[in-house]
This record gives sequence, C-alpha cells and structure tokens, in this order.
Amino acid sequence: MSRIHDALKRAEQERATSMGTHVEPALEQPEAPQIAMPPLQKTSREGPVAAAGLTYETLLSHCPQAAWAPDQRTMLFFQDDETRLGTEEFRTLRSRLYQIREKMPLKRLLVTSALPKEGKSFVTANLGQVLVRQHGRRALVIDADLRNPGMHRHLGTKQTPGLTEYLLGESDELAGLQRGPMENLFFLPAGRAVGGAQELLANGRLKLLLQRLEPLFDWIIMDSSPVILVSDSTLVANLCDGIVMVVRSNVTPTDMARRARAEFPDKLLLGVVLNGTSEKLAQSKYYSYGEAVSSQA
Repeated sequence: MSRIHDALKRAEQERATSMGTHVEPALEQPEAPQIAMPPLQKTSREGPVAAAGLTYETLLSHCPQAAWAPDQRTMLFFQDDETRLGTEEFRTLRSRLYQIREKMPLKRLLVTSALPKEGKSFVTANLGQVLVRQHGRRALVIDADLRNPGMHRHLGTKQTPGLTEYLLGESDELAGLQRGPMENLFFLPAGRAVGGAQELLANGRLKLLLQRLEPLFDWIIMDSSPVILVSDSTLVANLCDGIVMVVRSNVTPTDMARRARAEFPDKLLLGVVLNGTSEKLAQSKYYSYGEAVSSQA
C-alpha cells in the first residue's frame, strides 16, 4: 500500500474522531483476477472445435430432413415390406446386440471385414435402419472408410461434406451430418477423397467427434476399411465398445478371416455376421452368430 494511501486513511480517521463518528478502516482490496471468457468457438492444433452444449434440438435444426434415394436392392427398411429376405435376420442381430448391452456398455459399434466386397457397408447401413425402427431410438451411421467410401451410394445421398472435412479441421461436427426420410436415422458420409487416411483417423479429432455426438444417440455404428489391407480399422476400433466382423459365405478365405479376427482384442469382438448366404439357408434360420444374411451387397 502506498504512502499516499496511508496518509489519506489516517487523515480520514482523525477527521471522523474529531467529529465524534466512527469509521471502519478500509479493507485492502485484492487485485481482481484476470478472467478469460471462452470464445464461442476455439481453435486447436487440429482445427476448429465447436462450443459445448449440443442438444438434440440443435442437431435437428442443423440437419433438415432430406430426400434420399436408397438402393432398393440392398436397403431393406425404407419400405414397409416386412417379408423381404434379410429383414428378420437384422432384427435378430438387433436383439442380440441388446442382449449384449445388458452385460456391458455398448453404444459405439464398429462393423468391418477382412477383405473388400464382403458386405460390411450393407450390414452397417441396414443395422442403423433396423435400430431406429424401435420407437424413440436414435442412430448415427458413420462411413469411416476414407479409402473407398460407398455407403452414400447405398443410402442414395451425397458424399460431401463429411468425416474428412471434419478431421481436416475444415468444418464442425454438425456440418456433415445428414438426416434422411427415416425418422431418427442420421448419417455422416466419408467426405471427399484425400491422402493420408491413417494419419487423419489418428489425429485425435475422431475421438473428439464421438465424445461430442455420443450423448445425442442411442447407437453410433461405424463402417471402416477392410482389416487385412490397411490398419485403419484397428485405429477406429480403439474408440469403439464392440466390433462385428462380416464374412461372405463361400468367398472369404478362412485364413483371412482368422487373420482379421486376430487384429482385435477378444473383449471387443462381439461376433461374426455371415453375409451372402443362399436363400434356402437363410430361410432355414440356421445361423452362426451373428446372422446369416442373404443379400446382393
């Protein structure tokens, strides 16, 4: 405290004494702390990060319902035909996932395969559809196969903007989300094709994206690259609660399936979907876990 301040204080006290009044000594005022108000949008090394406080209402306002043109050969639940081959198998798969969920936390699900063209995108997209068929359930389907994206073609919608743009820091987590004609089903496409897919998936922004969006959905189902060819799926698997492996009947070599299975911890691997079976086998309801799904995917 300065000498001038001390002198003024003593003078004030002496004057009050002479006037017969009492004045409480002034309290020293601590320096005001410097409070930095957080901006609505902060920037990190990976790019822009949206402010906290996402709600489902915010999501709906940013994702107006759009007209998709789903592939009628492979997308099973956009019509009301309950007899289509494969629909009952996906309902059974849904039931088994809920049974597993009773025993362990399960919301983020990775669907992958050993090799290309085994039907992982077909399974991912239809699983998202059958999950939202239950009243009030919300599902987000993410095409995380940045090397050969194709789910947007199944769903009949656009590829960009999507996951790539978010991982590059060019957009926030809502910019690429799409909402189609099926209630409570949301889709994040892969985005434009770029190099360095593995580096993008490992830069930390995918983890942030899932943390930000997870409270808004009951399920997040992710499609990723084939396991044998590249290591992208193992990176994505580290952020998921469980993994479903897709193998194609009479196509996937046994040794390739075993190699792919060995890439993941036992605790994460939930089961195997047998895809592309004959109609006779599918109708017999003789399944290996998870399902025998007959399809054209």
